[in-house]
Amino acid sequence: MLVTLSILGIFLSAILLFFNARNFKSSVYLSLFFFLISLFGIIQYVLLYSKSALLVGVFFMNFGLLNYLIGPTLYLYIRSLLTDNPNLKKSDLLHLLPIPVFLVMTFQHYLSPWSVKLDVATKIVENSSFIGKYTVNLPSGNFLTGVWIFLSRPLLVLFYVIAATLLFVRFKKQGRKTTVFTGQKFMWKWITVFLLFSFILAFSYTMMMLETIVKHDMILLFSFNILLVASSVGLAGLLISPLLFPEILYGLPRLPDSTMTIADKNEKMVTSGDEIKKREVNFESAYLILIGEKTNSCMTEFQPYLQPDCNLALLSRLTDIPVHHLSYYFREIIKQSFNDYRNVWRVNHAKDLIRKGKARELTLESIGLISGFASRNAFLTSFKKSEGIPPTAFAARFTKSIPN
Repeated sequence: MLVTLSILGIFLSAILLFFNARNFKSSVYLSLFFFLISLFGIIQYVLLYSKSALLVGVFFMNFGLLNYLIGPTLYLYIRSLLTDNPNLKKSDLLHLLPIPVFLVMTFQHYLSPWSVKLDVATKIVENSSFIGKYTVNLPSGNFLTGVWIFLSRPLLVLFYVIAATLLFVRFKKQGRKTTVFTGQKFMWKWITVFLLFSFILAFSYTMMMLETIVKHDMILLFSFNILLVASSVGLAGLLISPLLFPEILYGLPRLPDSTMTIADKNEKMVTSGDEIKKREVNFESAYLILIGEKTNSCMTEFQPYLQPDCNLALLSRLTDIPVHHLSYYFREIIKQSFNDYRNVWRVNHAKDLIRKGKARELTLESIGLISGFASRNAFLTSFKKSEGIPPTAFAARFTKSIPN
């Protein structure tokens, strides 16, 4: 299950980067967060359950420094949403401080020859509790066990989750608003769910590590107990939660400039407090309304449906609306596939031709081809689906003689 969830997390990371990185910069932090969480899950699985000394040798310690970025990416994501500003500050370099500290603590392991690392990995495979006994020498001559190093990672994540939660609570208490949050009610729910599962995962795993240190028994990390169940729920909930908020995956939280321009132009028309409040409530759907308006306008003006290869990619180029936003609009808002939507326009075009008497000059098959259908069967099927009658019956209303 851990591997499956980790693969899901990497998949989500790729989706967020592909769909949202250009227009919704804050999602870059979220994508990195999911990737790092997934990498952490894979590392844990390899160290705890893998019987391959080669895999353990590759993952043990070598990717540990990346785990110190999990907390900062979570915090920067929440901060960028609340401030409506994804840009980094010079002070944000402090978030990277644990990385050089970790490198100083573990540099001896990094400089060790592969044969030594493989020997350590073999001992871990034979007895996973060896992780807790493995020591990392420091320049001062003191040493830390692997358990203490492993504890520092979830503890740091827990710190950042608490910091992000306090930032969110303070922001909400102050009643502040940003472009992202104006009327976007689902964003409050999304951040709440996101922080909740992050806290469950970080807290439960930190408690497991503390219990392991107190009892000097690494086997506790593998034992079935309430903390293990809680950490599993936290990880699963964290990776599944974006699927419950498709707006996050499709990059819809930030309203585009064109929508904001329309809202600004209409601002003078709003006079009373009730009207302002109503506009803010409806503002969440402004972008989706704009998609519908631009789509219908494009179909009317440019008639792309007359082209046999008319698809979402063509409509995206003509309307300057991302393909995945159009896909979301058709599937989630109007509950109609693009093919059905396009075919209705084609059928209406064919009906106009028939009304104008073209059925006396052309066959119905030709009218269908002129209207954009690739074949006679496609025209007949779509026409009957749209009108409830075949095109011959419709044409009979306007002419007595229909060419075969």
